[in-house]
Amino acid sequence: MNRRILSLAAAACVALLASALPAHADDDTTSPAIAAKLALRGKPNGVKVAEMRLVRKADVLVVQADLYNVTKKNRTVFYRFRWLDSDGSQVGDGEAWKQLPVLGEQTQTIKGVAPTSAVVDLRLEMNVETN
Repeated sequence: MNRRILSLAAAACVALLASALPAHADDDTTSPAIAAKLALRGKPNGVKVAEMRLVRKADVLVVQADLYNVTKKNRTVFYRFRWLDSDGSQVGDGEAWKQLPVLGEQTQTIKGVAPTSAVVDLRLEMNVETN
């Protein structure tokens, strides 16, 4: 009986740990909170923003986003951050597009720092191309 209880407890722990892990696997859906900050140019082609972290450092907004390729094929992501003030207007002249390869079933982290302390929000613009 003790072995059965231990086995059930171990199975419950594994299930609990699995539910706490990020939903990478084959799930290419984006959470509503992240989708509100995302501006896709075309189809995502298997690349999703798995996590996005925003923090203020020295009164300037800093963002990190984890891009996850749910497919086995390599993808090329072009991205830039559009920084917004409290009225929703763009701050600054805008960033240049950056290119990032995201290998199949891999995660790449991108980082952006707002140009001024007037920035209160952002949009991550992305275009994903198949290789």
